[in-house]
Amino acid sequence: MSRLHKSDRRMFLKQAALGAFAAPAFIRNLTAAAPSEVVRHASFGASGMAGADLGAIISHPKVKLVCVADVDIARAEALKKQHPDLRVYQDWRELLDKEHKNLDSVNVSTPDHMHAPIGMAAMQRGLHCYGQKPLTHDVFESRQLSKIAAEKKLVTQMGIQIHSSSEYRTAVALIQSGAIGKVKEVHSWSSKKWGDSAPLPNREDAVPESLNWDQWLGVCANRPFIGGGYYHPGNWRKRLDFGTGTFGDMGCHIFDPVFKAMDLTAPLTAFSKGPAPSATNWANDAEVHFTFPETKFSVGPTFPITWYDGDKRPSKEVTGPYLGDKGLPDQGSLFIGEKGAMVLPHVAQPILLPEKQYEGFERPQIKGDNHWHQFVNAVMGNGTTLAHFGYAGPLTESVLLGGVATYFPNQKLEWDAANLKFKNQPDAARLIRRTYRKSWEVAGLSDV
Repeated sequence: MSRLHKSDRRMFLKQAALGAFAAPAFIRNLTAAAPSEVVRHASFGASGMAGADLGAIISHPKVKLVCVADVDIARAEALKKQHPDLRVYQDWRELLDKEHKNLDSVNVSTPDHMHAPIGMAAMQRGLHCYGQKPLTHDVFESRQLSKIAAEKKLVTQMGIQIHSSSEYRTAVALIQSGAIGKVKEVHSWSSKKWGDSAPLPNREDAVPESLNWDQWLGVCANRPFIGGGYYHPGNWRKRLDFGTGTFGDMGCHIFDPVFKAMDLTAPLTAFSKGPAPSATNWANDAEVHFTFPETKFSVGPTFPITWYDGDKRPSKEVTGPYLGDKGLPDQGSLFIGEKGAMVLPHVAQPILLPEKQYEGFERPQIKGDNHWHQFVNAVMGNGTTLAHFGYAGPLTESVLLGGVATYFPNQKLEWDAANLKFKNQPDAARLIRRTYRKSWEVAGLSDV
């Protein structure tokens, strides 16, 4: 469970201080708690991002933390010191088997490779689910989690907390109101570098006494433990089997307002101009070009979006007409429209360009919401969530497809969303759906 990025931490603190938000009525689980009752909650993960999620969720006055599971038992025991009545588990399966009847909701805030197995198992037991981004490690998993959430009418929310912020909601409103006209293209980027060009170390280190390495591996193939932080607690993001690289880490945040504002569905094509991953690690400096179907907010016949990370950025040819010599923010997006442009930093209010053209422009005044309390309120029957899995699933699928494209540099991959495959690249099938390790199979993910 990784530490929050600086801008994400600022947004976390800002949103945690906001009041809860009651949105319009929405279909919810018929067994959801009555508004006067306590929401009984469990956390999968006890510190890092899990600690941030958990802290925000239990700050809601109607939430009771019942139990927690963490493969590093020292982290869970540290949490127990703050909550003496907390029941602690090291095996998430044991927690669900023993506690599911005592629970209403969970948060799944583990490394990416375990998001789907734990989330699926919890939702199959009728538990409402707050799942960290990316929703899953693989495209097929995202599709399956979205399906079960809908089938069981569960309250869900993905951990893209800026989705509920004033900054991102204002950006969506500006685009959809036509402030820059119909959008011709978007460029999005992140300076993070969750890649590693070094070969896999040829060694096996002693597993820390508090860590169950077999359970940490979960659905992934067995391998030796490598210490020094190579996998645990944070650098798993760089490793192909466990993380989803920079795009997976930040794409669900930065693509989110693009996806929402443009009302996007699944991409038509994905084309990578950057380096391919190594045998075990993601690469840095991705440049992935997508085309999406035209929407009412775009200029047709297809809509292009380009993603950059590491040291890659949009060229001066792209940015110059709007930004001149001004630099780009560290992370964010540039929307280029028929009437103007908009820069949306991650995380700050959008900037309309050219600035002189938009002097005196009246922006919509949109307040932010507490993303975590929104989830709790929806579990209690009050309103809905804005980043439910019906929205977060397709968003995650698009982001993960960008990662898949990096395996095939300079090949335009044609995506068949209905059948979950690339029409012209059968070798990509193994990257859309993984095979789970024996004895770690999960119904709804391994048996369909």
